[in-house]
Amino acid sequence: MIYRLLALNIDGTLLQSNGRLHRATKEAIEYVQQKGIYVTLVTSRSFPSAKKVAKALRIKSPLVTHQGAYIASSQEKPIWVQRINETLTYDTVRFFEAMPCQIRLVHEQFSLANKFKIHNDYLAKTVFTTSEPFVYSQQFVNSLSEYLHEQPVTPSKIEVYFEDEIDLKDAKNALENMYSEIEAIELDPLRLDIVSSGASKLNGLTYLGSQLGIKLKEMVYIGDGLDDIPLIEAAGLGVSMGNAPFAVKKASDWVTRSENEQGVAYMVKEHFRKQQPIEFLRKMKIIKR
Repeated sequence: MIYRLLALNIDGTLLQSNGRLHRATKEAIEYVQQKGIYVTLVTSRSFPSAKKVAKALRIKSPLVTHQGAYIASSQEKPIWVQRINETLTYDTVRFFEAMPCQIRLVHEQFSLANKFKIHNDYLAKTVFTTSEPFVYSQQFVNSLSEYLHEQPVTPSKIEVYFEDEIDLKDAKNALENMYSEIEAIELDPLRLDIVSSGASKLNGLTYLGSQLGIKLKEMVYIGDGLDDIPLIEAAGLGVSMGNAPFAVKKASDWVTRSENEQGVAYMVKEHFRKQQPIEFLRKMKIIKR
């Protein structure tokens, strides 16, 4: 199979556990792009945060961000946006305010969160490393519902960080029974992402592929999280990181090294060195477009 697109998750995949890009990873992405392979990022991160990583990797193509709810190459001209309406945003926030958790409304221009003191050390680390609150405007308020009553917001995503795993399970089950207009995506045992129904990493990349004329079977996807499983299963070649949970590895076609062992670079060199450049394949009429 000839692969024409490489899609990558960011946290736990491209980035090392210290939040940095390794030089080998940058070189691998450059190598793939020189072969004419289309490279994009598929992430739960906000667009400004993902764009920062894309810039470091010299990726200029549209990015699938906000858990698939926001696709763009520039903030001024998004290709696809799915938002949660004002009423549903308010009702969802009221629901979560009855639980011990941090609630974060994620918009492409800003982030708005409640002032919930995080006691879980792992959770605190997760909030401030994966969401990168310093990339764009981040505001904390005492009561989100009171703020929304005066200034409604239509986010593309709502992030919820729990201290106890049982609270996440209970909230996810309750939301699924209460609303059909939104979906709760479990990223790990302590975090839920709430998006408009139909929004997902898989649907986002499928849509981008349709705009480019590239089918899922012509794509390679590399990820490490529970929310990556549908894409790993659907892609032509689904790759999991060595640091991924067992369920993610089980769903994949190929398991590479961990994020701290340059798993992306290793996979790229092992596979794409065997594939001729796209332009050469076109000249040989092996691919038509």
